[in-house]
Amino acid sequence: MQDIFDAKEAQNYIDRIHRLTPETQRKWGKMSVDQVLAHLNVAYETIYEPEKHPKPGFLAGFLLKNFVKPKTVNELPYKQNLPTGPMFIIKGNKNFEEEKKRLIGFIQKTQQLGRSAFDGKMSHSFGKLTAQEWNNMLAKHLNHHLDQFGV
Repeated sequence: MQDIFDAKEAQNYIDRIHRLTPETQRKWGKMSVDQVLAHLNVAYETIYEPEKHPKPGFLAGFLLKNFVKPKTVNELPYKQNLPTGPMFIIKGNKNFEEEKKRLIGFIQKTQQLGRSAFDGKMSHSFGKLTAQEWNNMLAKHLNHHLDQFGV
């Protein structure tokens, strides 16, 4: 599992993102490249712009923490065509360059804050996570969608 807190690994993700173009075609799934960038940004928005997304209610929170979290924070890669959580569904066209710039900024900010800033940090959906769980969740998500677009 890559370490999103490592400067070289963060740069590797950024380099892969730079290889995307508005015309890049997906290998699977339904989202266009601009939508997938916006989709990836949602994960970071819950960290850095939490007011944009309401927290799950009691029942949804219980289900997320007990059933979704274990599959999300482990080191096993995501399978293709998994269902997408409602808050992560992106509709309509997005500004490719704007979403790309935001995602790169979020990756840089996460790397610069470092592992210690994330150890014990509360997750929007899963409660308190270790830095390794944050790493696994964010790295898996990036890898999954960058692989989806062949970069």
